[in-house]
Amino acid sequence: MTNDSIFSLAGLGAMAGWLLLALAPLRRGPIILAARGVGSALAVVYLILMGGRILGGGSLDFSRLDGIAAAFSQPSVMLVGWIHYLAFDLWVGAWEAEVAPRWGVPHWALLPSLGLTFFLGPIGLVLFLATAGVCRVVRKS
Repeated sequence: MTNDSIFSLAGLGAMAGWLLLALAPLRRGPIILAARGVGSALAVVYLILMGGRILGGGSLDFSRLDGIAAAFSQPSVMLVGWIHYLAFDLWVGAWEAEVAPRWGVPHWALLPSLGLTFFLGPIGLVLFLATAGVCRVVRKS
């Protein structure tokens, strides 16, 4: 399978996972489990690609910025990095959707966090944590 096909399939899988999270209130448990399944599948693809890179004798120098820049100038390494982002951000989004009801965050208030987690990772997580904090304060008053 080519890097381009892996890229396309990974993107479609991640999109399916995020769509599931957006629909989570319909059947929260099974939907979150399915989104986590997509994230886990992406993690397995990452493991396979990274393992192939390491076992294939490729060297990556993550100790210096120019080493990272050189590594990511290679499409195969960029693909591995992209799948890393897709898997990890989707897993964080699934966690947000899972804990939101326990933390008193209504689903409509979760959606902006999910969108930002999808596009900007840590910023979405920070928004979710802030939203959850506000929801707790409002609920206590």
